[in-house]
Amino acid sequence: MKANILIVDDEVSIRKALEKFLTGLGYTAFPAANGEDALKILEAEVIDLALIDLVMPGIDGVELIRRVKEFDPKIVCVVMTAFGTITSAVEAMKAGAYHYLTKPFELDDIAALVATGLEHKNLKEENRVLRQQLKAKYKFDNFIGASPEMARIFELIEKVADTDSTVLVLGESGTGKELVAKAIHFNSRRAQMPLITVNCAAIPEELLETELFGHIKGSFTGANVTKLGKFDAANGGTIFLDEIGDMSMKLQVKILRVLQERRFEPVGSTKTHDVDVRVIAATNQNLEDAVKEKKFREDLFYRLNVIPVKIAPLRERRSDVPLLIQHFVQKFNKENGKHIEGFTKGAMNVLSNYDWPGNVRELENAVERLVILKPAGMLEESDLPDHMKARAGNVARHGEVNLLAKGVSFKDAIEGYEAELITKALEQTKGNKNKAAELLGLNRTTLVEKIKRKNIATNV
Repeated sequence: MKANILIVDDEVSIRKALEKFLTGLGYTAFPAANGEDALKILEAEVIDLALIDLVMPGIDGVELIRRVKEFDPKIVCVVMTAFGTITSAVEAMKAGAYHYLTKPFELDDIAALVATGLEHKNLKEENRVLRQQLKAKYKFDNFIGASPEMARIFELIEKVADTDSTVLVLGESGTGKELVAKAIHFNSRRAQMPLITVNCAAIPEELLETELFGHIKGSFTGANVTKLGKFDAANGGTIFLDEIGDMSMKLQVKILRVLQERRFEPVGSTKTHDVDVRVIAATNQNLEDAVKEKKFREDLFYRLNVIPVKIAPLRERRSDVPLLIQHFVQKFNKENGKHIEGFTKGAMNVLSNYDWPGNVRELENAVERLVILKPAGMLEESDLPDHMKARAGNVARHGEVNLLAKGVSFKDAIEGYEAELITKALEQTKGNKNKAAELLGLNRTTLVEKIKRKNIATNV
């Protein structure tokens, strides 16, 4: 369905140029010479986005935005303003404007801003539909876990959710750091606004800056249009910076400025964007060590570490494993039309004593695989992968051997424990075989041979 764009400007040339341009892009344009005409159009048509001149006779732009928002809060308002009225543009933003453009502007800038504004509106609509589901899904009492470690996390999240304090979520990969960020956002006063997630480790360094802060047309090769960044998209809501420990020192400076001043400049621009956004960051790295090694800015660390939330790995809260397993069995039964009744005592014992190096993510994937492969009935110890039985059943924690009633295969136990050590070393060094060999006290060639023989995945 075509979007309806209201154009309000007392300059005929600008009004007609915008009408022709937006119509050519496939939008339906409704021009108005003043605020009074604009209000009449609002009563007769369903408007999705309004381009509003700030200085007009009669009803000025700021007052018109207030009336538009009173009429329909879902309408996206973009302010058009001359350079000398930037202060008034700020007032318009406070009145509910999504963004503003300084005259003279390029039509491509209008196209980009209209597109992102409508996308923002659509996202808000989707959020409105899903909001109740999300609030239910991320209610504190719906978190899976009854261990003392998780109880402390629930209590802390509940205390900080409805504040604007910066939160740093710490934990190994797969522990549920993004789930914590969602719980904080959807139980805060910003829940009506966007939650924007950026994985800082998944985006190349040369692209991450423009992804976060946007860029203007022509700022670098390939920048054919002006693009708004994730901080602009998150304005009024929350931005979740996952794996922030992988961010370059250059970008850390810009993140620090956003935290301190709530403002930034897009790549290639001298215009400052002001944002009202809550920052939640997460990492699986030890940032204090990174600070000592000069790989992470100390001032940024302290800015991020206002409210630290440390999630314990699953091996340190084994009492949560049966609850998580029950939850995932129900989930995958429903998704796949299966009727798995649960796990036998022996199978549950193995799973509860397994170290889960991939944490909750590994547990979820394991249960999904087991539910899909089992026709029906109870999942038994024989259904479990050999490496889980070898590691969990035959080698107890703290070096004590746990002899099962039927005995133990010494070779399988040692093989399983050796594979576990290698896997953990690779995870800790992010797949660097030289560093992993040093941790294990092995020659690199010996480690490589063991990895090949045991068929251990190295893409961690």
